[in-house]
Amino acid sequence: MHDEQDVAPDSTAARVALWRALHVEVDAPPHVLEDEVGLRLLDPEPGWQHRGDMDQGFTRPFRASIVGRARFIEDLVLEQAGGGLEQYVILGAGLDSFAQRRPGLASRLRVFEIDRPGPQAWKRRRLVELGWGVPDWLRFVPVDFEAGESWWDRLLAAGFDGGKPAVVVSTGVSMYLTKEANAATLHQMARLAPGSTFAMSFLLPLDMADPDVRPGMQMAEKGARASGTPFVSFFLPAQILQLAREQGFKEARHVSADELARRYFSGRADGLRPPSNTEELLVATT
Repeated sequence: MHDEQDVAPDSTAARVALWRALHVEVDAPPHVLEDEVGLRLLDPEPGWQHRGDMDQGFTRPFRASIVGRARFIEDLVLEQAGGGLEQYVILGAGLDSFAQRRPGLASRLRVFEIDRPGPQAWKRRRLVELGWGVPDWLRFVPVDFEAGESWWDRLLAAGFDGGKPAVVVSTGVSMYLTKEANAATLHQMARLAPGSTFAMSFLLPLDMADPDVRPGMQMAEKGARASGTPFVSFFLPAQILQLAREQGFKEARHVSADELARRYFSGRADGLRPPSNTEELLVATT
């Protein structure tokens, strides 16, 4: 039995949600992603835009990276839905807002959000309070990872059909897992039904980051270590591709920040774009 007492999202999840809102507030249109749902859920104190971790200049490349990868994943889900996709799974969902922003698309699917029980109970309460509610096609899957619960077993219990294709995504997670744990996740995902897609973000070695964002990445690493959740895994693109193939994926490709920049940031007068060689994407298919 899960403890349903709600617990506010951790600082990382909250920061990502606020960066997504900051993109709408301070960056010129067209916006890569229009997402102020997390801002409404969090309801921060007035003036939140002036907090140190919201500094418009410092956060600029990082918020570009956040909205760029989120837009890519949503486009991937849209493309797959056009081909008959029925299941979408978000690992470590946090304050993901796909279901609230894209109900026309989401309601054609069964969307599973996997997260820790406390923050998920908090999110459920806030969605109800703000009038979004939790429709039947949105399945919250609380998993107590620290107690050793199997997220896969919990997912199946929530109605996931292991015999049907799915899109499964995991962003902002792999750097906190050992290489062995990442390999185990890839191994599990490679056993999804044929035609499934797994998309995950991964962190390149910090000394490879663009010079203008390297100090920010080093600060993030230091903060993660101080909070007891250190970065433990870094991958070169060739390494993550090899690992995915070794674990059984039929195909695997690297989606670089340069590709995201070409897709979503080209022609911008303000020069906004995600930084190269920081957190990028693996997309693998069964």
